[in-house]
Amino acid sequence: MIKYIGSKRALIPWIGGGIRAIGESDAELSRRPHAEIRILEPFAGSCRVGYEMKRQGFFVIAGDYLSFSYILARTFIEADRRDYPPERIWPILQRLQALPGEEDWFVQRYACEARYFQPANAQKIAAIRKAIPTEAKGDSLLEAILLTSLLLAADKVDSTTGLQMAYLKEWAPRSYNPLTLEYPSLLPGKGLAYVGDALEKAHTFAADIAYLDPPYNQHSYAGNYHVWETLVRYDNPPVYGVAVKRADVRKLRSPFNSKKEAPRALHRLLQALQARYVVLSFSDEGYFTPEELLQLCNQRGPTLVLERTHKRYIGAQIGIYNPRGERVGQVSHTQNREFLYVIAPDGHAYQGLQAALQQKALSPSGGQAKLF
Repeated sequence: MIKYIGSKRALIPWIGGGIRAIGESDAELSRRPHAEIRILEPFAGSCRVGYEMKRQGFFVIAGDYLSFSYILARTFIEADRRDYPPERIWPILQRLQALPGEEDWFVQRYACEARYFQPANAQKIAAIRKAIPTEAKGDSLLEAILLTSLLLAADKVDSTTGLQMAYLKEWAPRSYNPLTLEYPSLLPGKGLAYVGDALEKAHTFAADIAYLDPPYNQHSYAGNYHVWETLVRYDNPPVYGVAVKRADVRKLRSPFNSKKEAPRALHRLLQALQARYVVLSFSDEGYFTPEELLQLCNQRGPTLVLERTHKRYIGAQIGIYNPRGERVGQVSHTQNREFLYVIAPDGHAYQGLQAALQQKALSPSGGQAKLF
């Protein structure tokens, strides 16, 4: 998976334990095979959580409003490894890998004007990106898989701290490595990917469990990962600033990036979701206090709260940089508190879920919900 702020990679066993507890404690869900239990993830991001849920056999519906996240979701959630096995994909990747590098606007912008990639790697990226539609031959899932391979390869040779708000003043050691395509780790089984805003799509998909991981501060993911968005679209967009961000990121801010708008947006989303259970992931670095979030969740249904400490994102651990790649701030703390708010449909389900979580050593902490 790509480097991604807010990624739940280290928390997946914890989150997965909470979701499995729902399936085991609910009388109706416990009788169904995992493949018939639908999990909706409308803030898919890098798809780490959805990927793990698919690996466990659940049917996952993953969405996001960014194009590159949609491509990742089509690859890791929607595509079936049995339809796109390594032996089918590797010959295509080898042909793409063998292409000579090309000069174009992408190279000029992201290797010369800005220093996200070494020129040789940027030239290779450009050549491969332009050849992918031809290799896909109209198969949109195959095209997504090839694009994902390119994204993963580019992520391993970029020169950033993991965010694209800036590139490093000096080349990162990994940027000297040659770009190398690999087969994405597809999973067997079906899923569904969509592109769209969570608030606009919340009512569209019926699910048994919804997993929410919305933005939690003022930084827009569209701005943090504008290079990946451009690499997927390859649309030579107007840009601005030293970091050469896409001009359209100024219009793509989510209400969850606003301290004023986030509470209303979360309330709307919780009320609109067509899901029996909701699992909401949040950290203490967001706009909400734990008590405020519990109050919002309780308006939908009785809520259990799980809490644990977690190491902060690596970019936060190594310091703060300006768009020129110069260090301008110090690290304030290296750990935060992560919360899971598990919203049950009624008091009976709440009590069963509480017992199941305790059996898994995931005993609720923090405020206990009032049962309605």
